[in-house]
Amino acid sequence: MLMFGPEPTGLDAVTLADEHITEQVRIPMLAGRRSLNLSNAAAVAVYEAWRQHGYSGAL
Repeated sequence: MLMFGPEPTGLDAVTLADEHITEQVRIPMLAGRRSLNLSNAAAVAVYEAWRQHGYSGAL
């Protein structure tokens, strides 16, 4: 499951402390740049997960 938090801050500490959270990832950004739009960040994360699974289901 992928979870996304608010654009400038990410998920809160209570959510991240949940025992079901096993890994965390960040999308690297240049210092001083605005955060990615949430839909863009989701697209990057889903595409990378799909790539790591060998583009399973692609036409």
